Amino acid sequence: MSAAAPRALPGPVLVIGCGLIGTSIGLALRAHEVDVLLADAEPGNVEAAASRGAGRPATDHVEPYLVVAAVPPTAAADVVVQALRRWPAAYVTDVTSVKAGLQREIDAHPGAERFAGGHPMAGSERSGPMAGSAQLFEGRPWAVTPGSATLPEALDAVVDMALHVGAVPIILEAAAHDRAVALVSHVPQVMSTLTAARLNDAQGNHLALAGPGLRDTTRIAGSDSALWIDILGTNAADVRAVLELVRADLDRVIDALGQDDAVIGDVLESGRRGTEQIPGKHGSAPARVDIVHVQVADRPGELSRLMTDTGQSGVNIEDLRLDHDLGRPVGLAEIAVALGVGDSLVDALTARGWTAYR
Repeated sequence: MSAAAPRALPGPVLVIGCGLIGTSIGLALRAHEVDVLLADAEPGNVEAAASRGAGRPATDHVEPYLVVAAVPPTAAADVVVQALRRWPAAYVTDVTSVKAGLQREIDAHPGAERFAGGHPMAGSERSGPMAGSAQLFEGRPWAVTPGSATLPEALDAVVDMALHVGAVPIILEAAAHDRAVALVSHVPQVMSTLTAARLNDAQGNHLALAGPGLRDTTRIAGSDSALWIDILGTNAADVRAVLELVRADLDRVIDALGQDDAVIGDVLESGRRGTEQIPGKHGSAPARVDIVHVQVADRPGELSRLMTDTGQSGVNIEDLRLDHDLGRPVGLAEIAVALGVGDSLVDALTARGWTAYR
């Protein structure tokens, strides 16, 4: 499903769980003036989320239009079932990253027709209500996984909420969703973690050689371990299936190192082709880009000045990343622009005093 202008979302929306995702949902909905109620097993989380403007503490006498169970996977079924029982007129969704098992549990209870599962493909290595952001879901996919008995009105309620927070709803069957996230989210988390774990054995000043590639590869390894134990355990079969394929590829590489460059080349080329399958911005087809490197002094206002100068050059930025050189008072910005315009951006920035190159 492609993004569209959201219809009016009746309130209130009750968010149960005021961590990163729940607080971010509240903040994004409040930006559209949707009435948001907040609940959490830890009163301090409600207080923190409310203080940030994510909504108001829930009260017993208010009947929600939509309930969002923003809780860990192992708690989701109980919270959803309780919500369906307590508010018989409300639609209910969740935000967990594994759907098939949850859907089977919900189907066994009355009110399952008012439930449509959800999973925002957005997050952060940070956690808790203070990490929440109204922009967390902007342009990101939001999987919506209705069950066989889900009412069209329940599906519409979840899709409308996703649109309100700036996400792109994508409707999937629950089992297909779980296979997809094993490939694009859960196994990458495992691979990042395994790579980062090897750094514990680094000797002497070896880590002084670390560059942006290592930081990119290991960034998500800093995520909440307890949450990932839940996720990997809940989606164990699909994750195992992908990891077994990765293990076979790894064995091929190990056996071929120093022995068969053709095999190594085949693995590397397969990986390069794989990166070309990742959708571009706004979910568009992958696009080839030019990368322009720019040295940025590590002082206030420099990055803003670079963005202004780039904009004045008439070149649209497709993507941007910033890395700092070890031991140098400068950073290195990598600006991705449309294929064929990189040289003109280099010329424009050089004329404005920047050190820029392809």
